[in-house]
Amino acid sequence: MRYLHTMVRVANLEESLKFYCEKLGLQVMSRNDYDKGRFTLVYLAAPEDVDAAREKKAPTLELTYNWDPESYDSGRNFGHLAYGVNDIYAVCQRMMDAGVTINRPPRDGHMAFFRSPDGISIELLQDGEPMEPKEPWQSMENTGEW
Repeated sequence: MRYLHTMVRVANLEESLKFYCEKLGLQVMSRNDYDKGRFTLVYLAAPEDVDAAREKKAPTLELTYNWDPESYDSGRNFGHLAYGVNDIYAVCQRMMDAGVTINRPPRDGHMAFFRSPDGISIELLQDGEPMEPKEPWQSMENTGEW
């Protein structure tokens, strides 16, 4: 058995692609429009997973965009997506600079959470050992839910 992908439904495909690709740094592996079913599937991969995603079609994040308007709840019931990162502080700073609220700052140098435009909770985990706790992260309060 191997992990293939996680699917999340998105309300605005362009807004979601901007979030996942431009802000978070994922890359589009494929995009398919299905006229008959009236939906679009976009598969994304983290930079260090691109080669595996090209070769094995995994691991990826599948964005499903239904062309007919639908309402999606907060996404909290989904759980979360998790990505390992080389420098949790740098990624959180990049996300904040892009206008993303860090809901659970990486006070411990190990874990942080924020949300996508569709309310999907995204967890960042520091690869290897936690980084040394430092400011401004160490004293940041939680914001909202994650």
